[in-house]
Amino acid sequence: MAVLLVSHDGSSWLPAVLDGLLAQTAPPTRVVAVDTGSSDGSADLVRSGLAGRLPLEQRSLPRDTGFPDAVAEAVRALAATGAAPEWLWILHDDANPAPDALAALLAAARERPEADILGPKLREWPSLRRLLELGVTISGTGRRETGLERGEYDQGQHDEVREVLAVNSAGMLVRREVLEELGGFDAALPIFGNDIDLGWRAAAAGRTTIVVPAAVVFHAEAAHRGVRRTPLTGRHTHFQERRAALFTLLANARGATLPLQVLRLTLGSLLRVLGLLCARAVGEALDELAALLAVLRHPGAIRSARRARRAAAAGGADRSRVRRLLAPWWVPYRHGLDLVGDLVAAATNQAADVADRRRVAAAERDAAAGPPPARHRDEDEEFADTGIVVRFLTNPVAVATAITVVALLIGVRDVVGGIAGGALSPTPGSVGDWWGLHLEGHHPVGFGSDIPAPPYVLALAVLGLPVGPSLLMSLLMALAAPLGLWGAWRFLRVVGRLVTPYGAPRWLLLWGSVTWALVPLVSGAWGGGRWGVVVAAAVLPWMAHAALGFADPDAAHRWRAAWRTGLALALLTAVAPPAWLLVAVLVAVLLGCAVRLVPGEVRDRSVWGPPVAALAVPLLVLLPWWLPLLLEGGFAGTVLDVGRWPTAATSGWDLLAGRLGGLGAPAPVGVALPVLALLALVPRATRIPVVVCWLVAAVAAVLAVPLAVTTVDITGPVGQQPGLGAVLLVLQGAWVTAILLGGLSLHHLGDQPKPAQAGLALAGVAGLVAPLVGLVWFAGWGAEELRDPPESDVPVYMAQRAEQAEQNGVLVLRGGMDAGLRYDVHRGDGPTVGEDEIAALTAEDRGITATIRSLVTSPDPDAVARLSRLGIRYVVQAAPADGAVSARLDATSGLVQASSERGTRAWQVSPEPGPLPGERAWVRWLLLLIQAAAIPVLVVLALPPLRRNRDE
Repeated sequence: MAVLLVSHDGSSWLPAVLDGLLAQTAPPTRVVAVDTGSSDGSADLVRSGLAGRLPLEQRSLPRDTGFPDAVAEAVRALAATGAAPEWLWILHDDANPAPDALAALLAAARERPEADILGPKLREWPSLRRLLELGVTISGTGRRETGLERGEYDQGQHDEVREVLAVNSAGMLVRREVLEELGGFDAALPIFGNDIDLGWRAAAAGRTTIVVPAAVVFHAEAAHRGVRRTPLTGRHTHFQERRAALFTLLANARGATLPLQVLRLTLGSLLRVLGLLCARAVGEALDELAALLAVLRHPGAIRSARRARRAAAAGGADRSRVRRLLAPWWVPYRHGLDLVGDLVAAATNQAADVADRRRVAAAERDAAAGPPPARHRDEDEEFADTGIVVRFLTNPVAVATAITVVALLIGVRDVVGGIAGGALSPTPGSVGDWWGLHLEGHHPVGFGSDIPAPPYVLALAVLGLPVGPSLLMSLLMALAAPLGLWGAWRFLRVVGRLVTPYGAPRWLLLWGSVTWALVPLVSGAWGGGRWGVVVAAAVLPWMAHAALGFADPDAAHRWRAAWRTGLALALLTAVAPPAWLLVAVLVAVLLGCAVRLVPGEVRDRSVWGPPVAALAVPLLVLLPWWLPLLLEGGFAGTVLDVGRWPTAATSGWDLLAGRLGGLGAPAPVGVALPVLALLALVPRATRIPVVVCWLVAAVAAVLAVPLAVTTVDITGPVGQQPGLGAVLLVLQGAWVTAILLGGLSLHHLGDQPKPAQAGLALAGVAGLVAPLVGLVWFAGWGAEELRDPPESDVPVYMAQRAEQAEQNGVLVLRGGMDAGLRYDVHRGDGPTVGEDEIAALTAEDRGITATIRSLVTSPDPDAVARLSRLGIRYVVQAAPADGAVSARLDATSGLVQASSERGTRAWQVSPEPGPLPGERAWVRWLLLLIQAAAIPVLVVLALPPLRRNRDE
């Protein structure tokens, strides 16, 4: 048995490795040491350490020699001595064997005579206990699979001898004849992956590879971890690893599957590049792409490797053995799901540890501070492993939460099968309509409009791809409350931990989150079809949760919180445009207070910069909406709640009672919140954070005053009050948070005087009854005001024609000469979600109004011709039809009477209109390109870094 020792600048590890080699209980008969141009005296260390103790042969090769060539040189040197040992034990200069490692390998070789390649258990050096590998295989995407968890400690849990595809070359024991028969390690893999390739070729040749856990080798993995750089790796270790993996798969894959393997690896590598960019590992992303190109641009090397493998397996490859030893097909998908789960968990938990980090930072500033107190047991209670059902049924909070969610879903049962009415217009026929609306610079709405699509259209178009518009709107209305409940729970949990190290108990978190989830339901937003307010109620707690990151003691975390908060604010602004103005005022007020209270802290740019950056994100992401909107005179769209207008005005009393426009549950249900929030000021321990909540509510209330007394002009006979949905949500959220903070004093209810106990108990009962009444009201009567849209005045056959082409518009006339004449245009499938706002914000075209006035006052064939050019195919006079107008239209050349329903009159325009002229909107496309570039960049900035240190 001979040892082949390969070294390259390994002086840091060689002394221990040589001691381990000399300490073997089964000493080798000969050592062949090959040094590849070390500049740190590694060759001298080997000579001084082994000379005179073991028979030693040494060879020196250039620095750019790969590991396969070094092993081949060692085999040639061994043959030159005339020795022909049965076994070769390969060691790296950073692989330290345990004293009995070689003896265990040789013993296993005697017990398993069919084994040709044996490998030890690799443990991490210097930790000595963490497992690295017990055999290795490769997945269909080129990932090196060990079957171990990251950082898994050796507790004997894998101590069975078993067959594997390959073993690491560090400590590999291989029959000399087998190594020579296989042609040694492939020189095309100079550093990484040559062990897997050798094992794959050995399995295909019918050879057996086993792992022997009784043999232990401690491996520093110097090249893999980047501790040691060689001319072959430089700074691009990941490039060499991925290139080796891709080459190994393509060189050894079956010929029939090679084209599919190339396609899979190409697409997989591109996805990996995107994933690495999302993890902000730009260098590794470039290495990934370079590795793919390096393999694909040299197909000759792949063909040569495949020919060599076919020649070596002249008797036929053992495909069944290889297939059994390769990683299962589902492993890459499991890794993908694990990555998505890690990403979601990390993204949603970024603000969860703010309280702990602040507490740790405070403790570091005050060395005398003790460790933070433990949380309440009911916060992180560990249950015995009695099964998920038992744990669920024995957890009152979990049961109560489940009952609440079921009640909410029962209350929204009317969304099944589609929903429309109130401020909610019908959805379009396909998602493509939303995409067209988002991309167009000029919309065929009415007589044409340059008003940009509402900002939420892009989100609806993306989310609607798998489910369609109708089902998407139903899901949004149905799931908004449960999502809001979840977000409120997470937000209130962190707020409680910021105020007290114990945090809020679960029953109090349940009350706060359920009360918040009911806000859009009992306020009448759901029943009135104000879907923007409903969705905003689901987004707002998540945005507030992200904004808590501004309190993080670490500047990097604060900036990441800025991008998360900004993206959430962009979504919130998309469904509730006045929210941006409200948040901007809140940020200004809170920063102003901070300047007065802690001027030294606010001077740091990483303190005031993140909130300001968060405000700038919606301006960038929603640039294709607000900039053209202001240029086209649609300022009203920035201060109105989304949906179909007009809607009933909201008074100050409505805001206090948590109602919109007189809708919603009985007023006492909503009035309970501000009353309880006032009582929350009583406990002294939590008074300061409660005052902060009231400051937020006061800012929202002050901003509500000008909005409530203002009316903005929209198309139609009446104006519209600016949207107060965001104001109502902020008021309710501030009050719920204040009550929860004040409720922390209920922990010490027994310590209070008797009158205080009675008052607190009464307040607690009122706080419990109010959401219960609201929940019962919504489950029974919450959707009664969500009525179906009114019937259209357009005959069915005309509506069907209008859906076929944009130029088949229907001009609908209402009123008469005495009462005033109004008109609108029906195109496509009518005013749908998104189109309704464009139509309402489009200013009246006085020229078209003059044309219609001319048409109804006297027969005017020129007016008919212009209507035809504007894409009007039919004219409908809605019931009750004005006889004088009907008579003039009957007498107009170019208008042919058409069939209509009772009470209405209809005419067809002749000649039929042709296709509407297209509009070039290069400015629109420029804005869309900016948006398309900004969104992924901001998402990447907002995501937590998932790339772990190589030592982890």
